[in-house]
Amino acid sequence: MPGAMAAGGGSGKQWIWMLVGGIAAIGAAKGLHHAGAGPGWLASALLAVGGMAVVLGSCESLIKCNEGVAAHLRWNTFVAGQIAGLASNIPEVVMLGFVVAKAPRVGFIVVAFTLHFGALLFGVYSGLLPRDERGRARLPEPMVKLSTDLYACAGAVFLATGAIMLAIDAFHPGPEAVLRASDLYVLGGALLFVEVVAVARLIGRFSGRAGEDADEPGAGETPAVDAEALPSVGSIVAYGLVGVAMSVVGGHAIGEFADTLVATLTGAGYSQMFGALVLAVFAAAGQIAMVATSHAKGKHDLALANVSAGITQVPFVVMPIVLIQIAAFGQLGIIPTLGDGGVLPIDLETTSVFLLAFPPLLILWKAVEDDGTVNWVETATMVAVFGLTLYFLVQRA
Repeated sequence: MPGAMAAGGGSGKQWIWMLVGGIAAIGAAKGLHHAGAGPGWLASALLAVGGMAVVLGSCESLIKCNEGVAAHLRWNTFVAGQIAGLASNIPEVVMLGFVVAKAPRVGFIVVAFTLHFGALLFGVYSGLLPRDERGRARLPEPMVKLSTDLYACAGAVFLATGAIMLAIDAFHPGPEAVLRASDLYVLGGALLFVEVVAVARLIGRFSGRAGEDADEPGAGETPAVDAEALPSVGSIVAYGLVGVAMSVVGGHAIGEFADTLVATLTGAGYSQMFGALVLAVFAAAGQIAMVATSHAKGKHDLALANVSAGITQVPFVVMPIVLIQIAAFGQLGIIPTLGDGGVLPIDLETTSVFLLAFPPLLILWKAVEDDGTVNWVETATMVAVFGLTLYFLVQRA
């Protein structure tokens, strides 16, 4: 759920009740499982609902931590939303860690599907943005000047890696058609390196602080801050610790639910790709809710920060961490290794979700970069292409 809570700052203590209720639901699910009571689906449903509630609550705690840091450093709304999106990746990474430990191939496919679904969400949301008399929706300057570079980079990485995977499968089929731990470390490290540079440039250029483009129109508003109203460092640290701890609890519960869901769908005759798509949609539920909430409040920059983070932070944050997890788990013996020392198979499913990420990222780059606006033709193109990509991945891969 990259950027799931980047709108940030839910009012009141609702997030605390979400944590309490979620933990209670998880405890009830564990109790039913150990006692062997009730129908099997009930425990799984409680794990799903409770885990999601805890994850959303932990995201809110992490965002409150981020808001405190943003207030002290006087970041503008778009940059604060982007950094909050980084914080909200923690629960998803934890959840995927539990999925990877049981089914690394499924975990990898879920991450790739999250990117495809995030692109579709961008296309759909672009149709809801306010438009001028010529039907154009103007986008924030940081998205035009920085996110487009990330779209292009991610597209190039996915195209190059997907092509290599195709070549390996064609010329070295069988047990040798695998990605080794060293391959995943190199790929994951390269992607994380790009993210570190991108975040540094985002803060330096668009944060509203000292920077060459900090005061550009469209960079986002820099709110006035009352020094006496600033949150204390202790409260910021406390929110961060609660968020991380609860993300582990919620992530573990959702990981268990994911394992049960994929097994159930596979047993019912559905493909793993369909199960992975369901998990990707499930993981994006928080992001969808926050985009809708931000849009309803007229906070379009924050909504776009959520949507954009759902695309840029998957290939440069979530994907590399999952790749490194798979490599490390294989070397530690947590997951079984494949032929020729491989940890991830190169097959139709793993290759297609990687290679077919290139067209959506190419279209996103072109739609945003050319004039800093999105018109109706670009919106229709994005929805059609992104929707078709998901359809063919599920139906034919």
